[in-house]
Amino acid sequence: MSESNRGGPFREGIREVLEGDLLRGRGGTLLRLSGLGVVAGLLSAALVMPWAGSAGLIARDAAAGFMALPSDLEVPHLSSRVLLTTDDGQPFAEVAEREREVVGLDEISPWVTEALMAIEDDRFYEHSGLDLRGLFRAATRTAQGDMQGGSTITQQYVKNLLIETAETEEEVEDASARTLNRKLTELRYAIDIEDRLTKDEILEGYLNLSYFGAGAHGIEVAAQRYFSVSAADLDAGQAALLAGLVRGPSFYDPLSNPEDALERRNLVLDRMVATEVLSAEEAAEYKEEGLGIEPTPRGGSCSESDYPFFCDYVMRWLRSSDVLGETVEEREQRIVQGGFTVRTTLDADAQDAAQEAIDKRVPHEDSTKFAAQAFVEPGSGRVRGLAQNMRYGFDDEQIGTTSINLAVDQADGGSSGYQAGSTFKTYTLAAALEKGLGYGTSFSSPKSMSVSGMANCDGGTMASWNVRNAGESDEGSHNMISATKGSVNTYFAQLQKRVGLCDTSKMAEKAGVHRADGGDLGVWSSFTLGDQEVSPLTVAASYATFAARGEYCEPRPVRTVTDDGTGEEVKTTSECEQTVAREAADGVNHLLQQTFDGGTANGLDLGRPAAGKTGTTDGAAYAWFAGYTPNLASAVVVGDVRGGEQYPLQGVTIGGRHYGIVYGGTLPGPIWQESMRGATANLPSEGFAGSPGAFGNPDAEPPKKKEEDDSDA
Repeated sequence: MSESNRGGPFREGIREVLEGDLLRGRGGTLLRLSGLGVVAGLLSAALVMPWAGSAGLIARDAAAGFMALPSDLEVPHLSSRVLLTTDDGQPFAEVAEREREVVGLDEISPWVTEALMAIEDDRFYEHSGLDLRGLFRAATRTAQGDMQGGSTITQQYVKNLLIETAETEEEVEDASARTLNRKLTELRYAIDIEDRLTKDEILEGYLNLSYFGAGAHGIEVAAQRYFSVSAADLDAGQAALLAGLVRGPSFYDPLSNPEDALERRNLVLDRMVATEVLSAEEAAEYKEEGLGIEPTPRGGSCSESDYPFFCDYVMRWLRSSDVLGETVEEREQRIVQGGFTVRTTLDADAQDAAQEAIDKRVPHEDSTKFAAQAFVEPGSGRVRGLAQNMRYGFDDEQIGTTSINLAVDQADGGSSGYQAGSTFKTYTLAAALEKGLGYGTSFSSPKSMSVSGMANCDGGTMASWNVRNAGESDEGSHNMISATKGSVNTYFAQLQKRVGLCDTSKMAEKAGVHRADGGDLGVWSSFTLGDQEVSPLTVAASYATFAARGEYCEPRPVRTVTDDGTGEEVKTTSECEQTVAREAADGVNHLLQQTFDGGTANGLDLGRPAAGKTGTTDGAAYAWFAGYTPNLASAVVVGDVRGGEQYPLQGVTIGGRHYGIVYGGTLPGPIWQESMRGATANLPSEGFAGSPGAFGNPDAEPPKKKEEDDSDA
């Protein structure tokens, strides 16, 4: 077949469509679709078999197949940021997997649309989604072995929509594949989009959806990223650079490839001259200015938040809860999509008070020592604050920075935990009271002793345990009240034996205790002395159980999630359960209030009813203070980020003060006192329920010291 005869019927069919009324105007949808179906069939013939012989048959079959393609492409709410607010509605973080700020076309400089049309689709307002001239040019080159685009802005918009709504990598690849089937599907959707949206709506959607590189999704963030201005303030030169990025944001990246970006920008300026929106003189002036990049660092992450560790905790919680979807995939997709506001449980007063108290006593700048604190609201499980001295960062070489949230469990972005010391004695008290033992339960409690005969939960008998009192404890005869005030190790070893080691560990679990690394609690003799690695959040939540008179509520950091587009709100609630007998919890509350009166927490009172317990681990690896009012519980831990066992709190200087040994009452205690005073300043001063009469005299004195106080138990 000669070159002159090639494609004769094909060209004739196109001429009929071009010269007829099928593609003119906004009316006549069915006629227009039919006409474009014929065009699509002819295009298929041209692309697949560019010779004339079978073009009619191929065109007919392809047109029928084209009209059968799906056309109802959903235009979703564009992915944007997730906004986090405090409990009282004050924003403190914006998190964006795809950083985007959606703006209206009237908020975008007219130079942007002119530059975009000049380089991508100068007949945008003349066609109905299909630019035949461009497509035939692409078809001819494709038939010759050189795959070309020829896509209109509408078709590019469709492609970006398909990528935006893709839920798998395979769907992303399909939306980007350089195949005939993909192009025809894209065209079919484009025709439908043109039928449903105005040209201005398509342009607005395209500019908000497109990726401009450097983490900038949408024209507004791109303008801020590269030029530190809003999209409304872009001049022609800046608009030309951004319009040039949409075809290859990485290749033309002005931050990493300025020479290629300059060449591309100048090409767009030349096209703007060709389309008569700029004069040659104006274009030349912009070319002389260079790129003019004034970048703004990328935001949209917890690192930019006022409270980065709480932000990180919230985002991890959203990924693990069913608030955003039933499956992990659904939740991830929702977070990527964004466009919702999370009202968290964060109390800025509590958070700020804790940060100030921690920074004052354990500065982050010149030490590897850390302090971390968590607040939990009794009866609701609301996490009211998470503070630590270490600043949020990813440079392991820089002292005083970490990306680890030191106040929470490992699964929530935290560490593997820290031994909690004598704060665990509280669970022994609760187990004893729940078994019916009273305040007057007494033991001879020497400085050191050997305790034998305890059994674990499997019924195995534990080896004999040598236990000794810490420097802050008094030896002698003690009952529950005096032993709690003095945190007497040898007393609690014997009380644990009386109650049962297994029952003591189960009481801790009922109160809400679990290991920070997710493993099972180790049930062995020294359990009552807190040899389990736990997080401050876990200890605070378990102490909140006693403040709530035995009701444990699972900690949660979110109140509501509100869709920014629809206004639909989803409320969250904690799972709460009465896990500890109310009388036993009331008894614990009474006992822990005594520590402020001549006990290990002496001088750490809040000026309102409060209960608390110090904790110092063996060898002073870590020091703790945990305590609560009826309406707020908190736990503080101090240690060394390199590991307290290797770097104990002995002979150390922290915050300009030297400590021979750090006890729970000497450093964590003052942090707890100051932060709790600030955190509860605007809360009502509530009292605890009275001491249950079943446990005996609430002011019982310990028995007189006997000569045989050093006997074994």
